[in-house]
Amino acid sequence: MKKMITVIIIVAVIILGLAFSLGYYFTNYNHIGAEDYYVAIEKNGKPMTERDSSGKTLTDYEYTLTGYDENGKAKQLKFTAQKNLRVGAYLHIYYKKDKGVTSYEEVAKKELPKKAASQLNK
Repeated sequence: MKKMITVIIIVAVIILGLAFSLGYYFTNYNHIGAEDYYVAIEKNGKPMTERDSSGKTLTDYEYTLTGYDENGKAKQLKFTAQKNLRVGAYLHIYYKKDKGVTSYEEVAKKELPKKAASQLNK
């Protein structure tokens, strides 16, 4: 009986450990505590070329856009992307006051909150 209880406890601890590990692995910390804004890409980004330590040329694209939250409140957002984003795309922007834009992802037009969509489509 004692062996069975010990085995059950060990298995439970292993399962909980795996669950916490998977949760940690799949959590995007750039989204936690961030404000949500939505933007429309209307033109190409401004290319910014740099060289890395090996001399390879790298190009990032800078964007300064007006984003809207789910209530339609506007905010100027400045961020860079490693590629030129698709003109006509809608982005869900994650913004933190102390860090600025921490992450973004493309969303379909139908996924935009109504008030943000109405501001973006003016």
